[in-house]
Amino acid sequence: MLSPRLALALITFSSVASAGDTLATRDPATYVPDLAVLAKPQSSELRELVERYTEDRERFQRFFSVPNSERYDRTFRAFYETWQTKLAALPVDGLGVEGRIDRTLLRAELTYELRVLARERKKCDELAALLPFAEGIAQLQESRRLLEPVDPKAAATTLNQLNRQLTDARKAIEAGLEKETPADATVKPLRPTKTIALRAAGRIETLSAALDGWFKFYDGYDPLFSWWADKPHMQLSDALKAYQQMLREKIVGVKKGEDEPIVGDPVGRDGLMEELEHEMIAYTPEELLEIANREFAWCDAEWRRTARELGLGDAWKAALEKSKNDYVAPGRQPELIRDLAREAIDYLQKNDLITVPPLAADTWRMRMMTAEAQKTSPFFLGGEEIYVSFPTAEMSHEDKLNSLRANNTHLAKATVFHELVPGHSLQFFMTERYQPHRKIFSTPFWVEGWALWWEFQLYARGYTSQDPLDRAGALFWRSHRCARIIFSLNFHLGKWTPQQCIDFLVERVGHDRHTATGEVRRSFNGSWSPLYQVGYMMGALQLRALHHELVEKGGMNLRDFHDRIMQGGAMPIEMVRARLRGDKLPADYKASWRFAE
Repeated sequence: MLSPRLALALITFSSVASAGDTLATRDPATYVPDLAVLAKPQSSELRELVERYTEDRERFQRFFSVPNSERYDRTFRAFYETWQTKLAALPVDGLGVEGRIDRTLLRAELTYELRVLARERKKCDELAALLPFAEGIAQLQESRRLLEPVDPKAAATTLNQLNRQLTDARKAIEAGLEKETPADATVKPLRPTKTIALRAAGRIETLSAALDGWFKFYDGYDPLFSWWADKPHMQLSDALKAYQQMLREKIVGVKKGEDEPIVGDPVGRDGLMEELEHEMIAYTPEELLEIANREFAWCDAEWRRTARELGLGDAWKAALEKSKNDYVAPGRQPELIRDLAREAIDYLQKNDLITVPPLAADTWRMRMMTAEAQKTSPFFLGGEEIYVSFPTAEMSHEDKLNSLRANNTHLAKATVFHELVPGHSLQFFMTERYQPHRKIFSTPFWVEGWALWWEFQLYARGYTSQDPLDRAGALFWRSHRCARIIFSLNFHLGKWTPQQCIDFLVERVGHDRHTATGEVRRSFNGSWSPLYQVGYMMGALQLRALHHELVEKGGMNLRDFHDRIMQGGAMPIEMVRARLRGDKLPADYKASWRFAE
């Protein structure tokens, strides 16, 4: 195990960011790290093994452009199972702390990937009646990738057969749209749910891309192929687009000129339990809901204190409303974000809370978010580049006011450092430089939990809580993270509809309805994992428990604590704990940390 001081040295640059310096004033030499320190071994014994798995898996994923076809499933199942067998035979006796962590993480990853494969296979089976042509299109593309010779006449025949299958499926959907089925009906009606129809529409998009890629490979290069396949390809391609549009409009309810309805695809309790095991969270969904409500109670007490200090009695929504209406003038938001970011970095350095390399402090970038993007991201987002939400010229008057309120001065102060330094921007900077092989094990509990942990820290230190309006901004976000657990788990458990989730955010957190709608749309209509929204608060609580164990009780230096977390790379926080404690994990390790007791 590395000593704490050596571990710290591994992330020490020739100079750290100092208060007040920027790229315009700092000596360029300070951006070059100490090469002698970096030349020393610093990764796990299994780094190359994890990198090999990652590269091989990504190679397969690039080869198969239609996920979850029969050949895709067969190939990946064998791939994962063989890795499992060989990894199980790898002895742990000669491995140190880092190697055992990587072995544990890879073992968990393989188990999870096999479960996801089975889950996605089940979802595809549920689409079989709607997409009877899917496997045929996948086979065309896979045959091309396998460099098998194409028979132009047979290819045209196949395209015609697939088009007939699509036509029959569409007729069945149309029959299902009728209120009653005639007694002499020759077509068995299909009545898919909105969730199934949206899932089918998404898969059609993948199939259409695969079909066009297959056709373009031969078209024009093989004159006989073009002669036979051009028209049937065009007919099938057009039919796919029309079918996708029909599913979205007639079943899902998408209307031209309006925002897409929020539908989502709940994973159910079994799916949540699989996700929790993968994230190494030894709690049930029901237990997480209890923890969220307990944290909410703390927020409620703080809200009452804030409202009273503002002379508003217990009217916490009035306190929030007061903070929402304190915003900078249109066009001035970039300056506010710049100043808040520099203020946070200066605060970190003056209080010796974490190492901030000059390159990380000075080279983050800023971009303005479009009006369309703000429908799903009404607040700003961040990483190496921060995306700033603020009114744009083409917005309606109401939308402009909404955007101003949603990105007010006090909410911004509570989260600029969440998105930049020491939050996501610093995180991503460090994961590119230390233990980069662990990016495959990245988790929202580490990514979002780390950023929210800093909201905890700076609130407790008075940075965002001394002024009551700043406190209101911070409390909005903290309440929001409690609410994310509650509404997302209830949705995936099948207990709440998207509309109930929106109403909950409005009533319980104080969202304006447009930001609540954007939040729920982002959570369920995108590609986020089922536990992504849970990861913020639960990850922060894990770090709070670890801080209590190692810093408050164990005497570890606070800066060392934060630096060593960043040095370890992205992974479930239970593994962060094992690494910081120097635990040599057994071969059959299973997550058991009850961090919220």
